[in-house]
Amino acid sequence: MNVLIVYAHPNPRSFNAAMREAAVDTLTEAGHAVQVSDLYAMHFKATLDEHDFKERQNPNFFDPTNEQYHAAMRGSFADDIAKEIEKVDWANLVIFQFPLWWQSFPAILKGWCDRVLANGIAVNFATYDPLLSGKKALLAFTTGGGAAMYAPDGPVGDINVLLTFARNMFRTAGIEVLPPFVAYGVRSLSSDEREVELQRYRERLLSL
Repeated sequence: MNVLIVYAHPNPRSFNAAMREAAVDTLTEAGHAVQVSDLYAMHFKATLDEHDFKERQNPNFFDPTNEQYHAAMRGSFADDIAKEIEKVDWANLVIFQFPLWWQSFPAILKGWCDRVLANGIAVNFATYDPLLSGKKALLAFTTGGGAAMYAPDGPVGDINVLLTFARNMFRTAGIEVLPPFVAYGVRSLSSDEREVELQRYRERLLSL
């Protein structure tokens, strides 16, 4: 299996970083091929704008959706986007590894989705035909609060409802979304508790 880990955390000593390292080691040892897109280390640009295209369909009026399709047909995306599209094309499974910030992706990860899961690459927005069918996605992330905060009656709300935005995005592209892996309340975990969570993650990865 070819696995792409799209990793979005600014601290290389974070628990997210430990999860990323555990995933690389576990999957590699199991015989899978792994690539990592470390978005912060790459200084990946989060904003979709006119600089995303080497040539423009319409240089006088910027329509991102039309420009993306034009670039998809001509292979004229900016180099950073083109490299990520190649990785997505290569991957059978994409793991999105991130901390949950304000009940959503960090901005840099949302920017990756905006720029890489482009019209003509992930979906044809003229027909809504999915273009990434056969691929799978796993959301593997951490929260600051404990599990009770993300229960249906918790102060933040049901974690499954919060994740609807991501499931809908990937499913529109034809990607099968696997049940998420969530490490709750990581900031308050002891060293032993962190190792328990990492082992739980390793076991989940092997079960894929």
